[in-house]
Amino acid sequence: MVLISTFLFFLLFSTSHAHLAPRTLLHSFSKSSTNSNRSLTTKELWFNQTLDHYSPLDHHKFQQRYYEFLDYFRVPDGPIFFENLWGILMRWDSQRLYRRESLRLITVLAKKFGAAVVSLEHRYYGKSLPFKSTTTENLRYLSSKQALFDLAVFRQYYQESLNLKLNRTGVENPWFVFGVSYSGALSAWFRLKFPHLTCGSLASSAVVLAVYNYSEFDQQIGESAGAECKAALQETTQLVEERLASNKKAVKTLFGAAGLEIDGDFLYFLADAAAIAFQYGNPDKLCPPLVQAKKDGEDLVEVYAKYVKEYYVGNFGVSIQTYDQRHLKDTTLSENTGDRLWWFQVCTEVAYFQVAPTNDSIRSSQVDSRYHVDLCKKVFGEDIYPEVDTTNLYYGGTNIAGSKIIFTNGSQDPWRHASKQISSPDMPSFVMSCHNCGHGTDMRGCPQSPFNIEGNAKNCGSPDAVEKVRHQIIEKMDLWLSECHASGRSSM
Repeated sequence: MVLISTFLFFLLFSTSHAHLAPRTLLHSFSKSSTNSNRSLTTKELWFNQTLDHYSPLDHHKFQQRYYEFLDYFRVPDGPIFFENLWGILMRWDSQRLYRRESLRLITVLAKKFGAAVVSLEHRYYGKSLPFKSTTTENLRYLSSKQALFDLAVFRQYYQESLNLKLNRTGVENPWFVFGVSYSGALSAWFRLKFPHLTCGSLASSAVVLAVYNYSEFDQQIGESAGAECKAALQETTQLVEERLASNKKAVKTLFGAAGLEIDGDFLYFLADAAAIAFQYGNPDKLCPPLVQAKKDGEDLVEVYAKYVKEYYVGNFGVSIQTYDQRHLKDTTLSENTGDRLWWFQVCTEVAYFQVAPTNDSIRSSQVDSRYHVDLCKKVFGEDIYPEVDTTNLYYGGTNIAGSKIIFTNGSQDPWRHASKQISSPDMPSFVMSCHNCGHGTDMRGCPQSPFNIEGNAKNCGSPDAVEKVRHQIIEKMDLWLSECHASGRSSM
């Protein structure tokens, strides 16, 4: 999911995200940039948001947090970038978002267009909490549909507030929507459902296709890894399964994951550890040591355990409890509540079940659809099931019938198969190809170890490929925003 004539540029990031089962989307922003001193703003602002946009009888409200950065805003007719804070909120306070170097491209664009930046926090995440606990009953208003209406309602509120500040009435600004990962999907869906409120959208690594059995995820890992690394990973999985059968406590302890009592949770944890290397542009951290160990006859399980503990848990910063179903059942509010929230969205709307393919799988065959369905039922209740067909019917999946939406994907990103990769009229799709072009590469570049979400294009295997797509994005923005500006409308 990715702000007089002004355009409001909805920057809807994800991590996330993706999540994501969905845990790899969940970890889209699982490492904050504590070393960066760049800070746009940390001043919290609040908006009284409608809880249920679909009920004419329920008028309950909740406080939704947002931020604004106006240093580059060209009064009165400059653009505004508006982002929906999602992925990073799963583990940290939203204020840290503004210390992320990943905003570099956004600040460059803000300066170029004379834009303000406005950021709205996704409902339920961070401090935008409708309830004091996350019981399944309380989560009934957590959905992409409600989130899209949040954006639309807030957009109207912010527009009216801006007009009031500028002592004008009835002025409609050109808006543009923008996002990465799940928020990239929200970006595309916002343009689809509210075309009168935006001039266009950028949907970076946008997972617009809900998928029940997402076996393409594992297949892409194998393709991105190459023959030697894929073989080493497959052998490692086989050895881990054998040791689980003979002495599960010892092998789980080796990976620092003795607390994961359910074997499926443990095997999912190991599968995600490998996937992250390709998803976020760090294949060299995983493959060369593992391939060399296989050639030298070393213990692949020990070598892989070293990678998992030092990189995935250490540098990348994943919390092992994210994979523990007991943790996911916890309904109390904490800094890790986002784990449960995203799983609820997965278990009700989009699935993205990262199952092992029938043949030639890297991940364990125990990570199957039954594992995911059982998790959803155990964590949220027997009646919980992902309505994938309904979601795709509502949004269109990769056959989305929108316009003026830019889709971008990295060639090595396992999530790209849930995105729109084929251009259609008025919806260009660009794929950046290089050995480490992953999730959100157009916005975040190619991070390398230690994990740094502020990665830039020069770290990509083909910097020119990334820069070319960035120029294409700017060209489309210029065109669509100019068309809006010329018409005097906020959308076209």
